[in-house]
Amino acid sequence: MRMTRTSWFLPLFSVALGVAMLAAFWLGDRPRDGLASLAVMAFVGAIFLLGGRSEMIRGLRGDGRDEYWARMDARASLFAGMVLLTAVLGMCLWEWGHERDSSPYTALGAISGVAYLAALAVLRVRS
Repeated sequence: MRMTRTSWFLPLFSVALGVAMLAAFWLGDRPRDGLASLAVMAFVGAIFLLGGRSEMIRGLRGDGRDEYWARMDARASLFAGMVLLTAVLGMCLWEWGHERDSSPYTALGAISGVAYLAALAVLRVRS
């Protein structure tokens, strides 16, 4: 947890994600797209590294985090999860309605359901 509270974690993570994207695109024989992805992620990492005066950047980065930011993060994560779950369910229904294979959406829905139940069980045991 302490590692994610430094101002370097998110910039380095962004660049590492860019390198993973480069590798994936390179394997898919699209190195130009991979280089573009790496450049975008390096730019995002630079914003996180150099934007230290912004309260929003510091809150996202973790080094300016307090109870207020923890609450904001939990609420934003809940909202994003609900939007994603609604989209996955909607896309699954759309595919079924058009007599197409909905397996990617069904799998994502199943993974999220299992993750929710596992988190609920762990949180119940811990409290």
